[in-house]
Amino acid sequence: MLTLDMVQEAQTALKGIARLTPLDPAPKLGPNIYIKAENLQLTGAFKLRGAYNKIRSLSPEEASLGVIACSAGNHAQGIALSASKLGIKSIICMPAGAPISKVEATRGYGAEVVLVPGVYDDAAREAERLTAEHGYTFAHPFNDPLVIAGQGTIGLEILKQLPDVDQIVVPIGGGGLISGIAFAVKQLKPSCKIVGVQAAGAASMYLSRHAGGPTELRSVATIADGIAVKKPGDLTFALCQQYVDEIVTVSEDEIASAILALMEGQKTVAEGAGATPVAACMFGKVHTEMRKTVCVVSGGNVDVTTLSRIITKGLSKDGRLVELTTKVVDKPGSLLQMLQIIADSGANILSINHAREDKHSDVGACIVSMVLETRNADHIEEISKALTSRGYILLDS
Repeated sequence: MLTLDMVQEAQTALKGIARLTPLDPAPKLGPNIYIKAENLQLTGAFKLRGAYNKIRSLSPEEASLGVIACSAGNHAQGIALSASKLGIKSIICMPAGAPISKVEATRGYGAEVVLVPGVYDDAAREAERLTAEHGYTFAHPFNDPLVIAGQGTIGLEILKQLPDVDQIVVPIGGGGLISGIAFAVKQLKPSCKIVGVQAAGAASMYLSRHAGGPTELRSVATIADGIAVKKPGDLTFALCQQYVDEIVTVSEDEIASAILALMEGQKTVAEGAGATPVAACMFGKVHTEMRKTVCVVSGGNVDVTTLSRIITKGLSKDGRLVELTTKVVDKPGSLLQMLQIIADSGANILSINHAREDKHSDVGACIVSMVLETRNADHIEEISKALTSRGYILLDS
């Protein structure tokens, strides 16, 4: 169902539509790491590639009726922009609780948005109903050979930008992105290792691989919402089985740390899904010492309020933010003495709470909770030892 000619034809069709995204070295993230920055693609994610390739392939009759998709994120925007460029009507069914920013962005690209009460599954059912009623073409986000061929153009670009690449690390949700990249790369450079990465809280392809067939999770929970897919497609599963060498998982804290590292080291914003390949390399799930490794940062569409929480989580994971709680004697000067220890350690106090009434407090004692900015985990240990050596007891926050 998928051929290299299809991927190459998609690449030709995407000229002037999708950006040729940069591939840059990222030495601050680890040895031999390069970043393929699909977060800089139009609409902020790779999805435009597969969406446009699918929609451009519609027959005149199909195009006249329009295209429909179900998505609360990047796929919606890719379909909307692609359809607008081709002069085709697009309808996107989204859960009513989808972020306002994503709803408005999708409308801004020219789609008719149908907000459906409930969750993603409810929106999917409504999309199926409208498809049957109006004859729209349903654009699946990943389990479609034309969509997969479009995503595979990233693999062709990587081989041209870095011909001596040894391995490519790719996020996996439903599997469309990695299927396309793995298929294209293995046709042209079979020695290149392809590694997939999933969030541990949404590891459907990882588990399916071990089960021997597409397996549905009961639930998914991850900050990497772009890859929070309960069940991979049968087509993407088969392609992953054949062309993907390994699949690993990363934790929420590791994803947060990777987002932070990309911001600080590469000056680029990645969403949770896009940061998973970097997380896998940073935390030893993928070894890069002897291999030129490309991490596909698949998207950068992250809500600003969510980003602030992710940064805090990342700082904590890296030992650069810590909350400490202890007791001090309730008399003048006691708090100052304790704070002098913190000051001498070189930590910066971001917030502090001093309370007499607390479940831990004794008569004649106060509870002090502090959030400190620190250098690393060793610095936190140094501060803890300095406090305990002076008789302060550290409590669970």
